[in-house]
Amino acid sequence: MKPLAREIHALDPNLAPLITDRLQDQIDLISYSQRLAVTLVALFGGMALFLAAIGLYAVMSYSVSQGTRELGLRMALGAGKKDLMRLVMSRGLLLTASGAAIGTVAAIVLTHLMGNMLYKVSPRDPLAFGSALAVITIASLAACFFPAWRATRIDPTQALHDQ
Repeated sequence: MKPLAREIHALDPNLAPLITDRLQDQIDLISYSQRLAVTLVALFGGMALFLAAIGLYAVMSYSVSQGTRELGLRMALGAGKKDLMRLVMSRGLLLTASGAAIGTVAAIVLTHLMGNMLYKVSPRDPLAFGSALAVITIASLAACFFPAWRATRIDPTQALHDQ
């Protein structure tokens, strides 16, 4: 028995025991389901971002491997490494932009479903949408960089000779 409850029970045994938990413990107990939901959403969001980056990396790597002849021809005709890097990165960013546009439209349409889970934040908060767009853009830049860098390492004579 806790000391405060013991003292109250000593004064009057007919009194019901008090709830002597700290206020923070009571708040933690009440808000457990919300914290669990936020944690799961963050976890699934992180996994989705990781899968999107891996998928974009795979698509861009495949595109570079399939376009070796084209990239070698471009280098043979005078394209520099920066030009090839810009070409491959722009293709990846075009994929990202189209996916972000579709995702933004879907998010705007579906935000009313989670409006009751938000506190003092609009379901169509421009800061949240902008942050999500910035994060996916940074992830796509990172995913496109390595295939683009690999494209700059192509030997034009070998690429034109092999195929």
